[in-house]
Amino acid sequence: MALTESLESLAQTWSTQMTVPDVIASLVLSAILSGILAKLYVKFGTSLSNRSHFGSNFVLISTTITLIIMIVKSSLALSLGLVGALSIVRFRAAIKEPEELSFLFIAIAIGLGFGAYQWMVTIVAFIVISILIMLRHVRRKKHEHHNLYLTMSGETSRHVTLSAIMDILIKHCKAVRLKRFDKNKDAFEASFLVDLQTHHHFSRIKNELEKLSDTINITYLDKEGIT
Repeated sequence: MALTESLESLAQTWSTQMTVPDVIASLVLSAILSGILAKLYVKFGTSLSNRSHFGSNFVLISTTITLIIMIVKSSLALSLGLVGALSIVRFRAAIKEPEELSFLFIAIAIGLGFGAYQWMVTIVAFIVISILIMLRHVRRKKHEHHNLYLTMSGETSRHVTLSAIMDILIKHCKAVRLKRFDKNKDAFEASFLVDLQTHHHFSRIKNELEKLSDTINITYLDKEGIT
């Protein structure tokens, strides 16, 4: 009996009076900030994936979470039910880089903040986070001189090893940074940020990589052009 009364008291304390203007304002603000976040991700992100495609999900994620929080925060029963529902839901999208996960968490935080009607805190926090994202970009630009993305893929062979690939790249590039290297018994895929010494090294790198395996496919992409 005492437990029931405690739960009812907690539910009454937790519940807030929702009005239509507040709901609309929260959803609109959530969409605006998550839209700005998507633009920040496209402009200042370093992910090798299609950033504009990935960032386009932020608005949907934030507004959905805003709606969920507005619904469940007024009812303890709904909140407990949400925990149970989420326990059987698995996020199956492939998150290959930590930066993608970081921006997803920011989008989720925006939804949580506006869903709880913490408008001022959410907006101020978002401004601070946005400034940090831009400062990180400026700082990285000062210390990083990689100008191309190099991606390669092909069939796995005993000659294709990470050390063998790195040796070739280091010989012809002023700087090399490994972004991803996946290999199994059938195929491999590797991504690098590189700074070529001269354009003549394109063909030299290609020729030496093809000596490791004639199935290697090589792609060079301008770093600024991937969005």
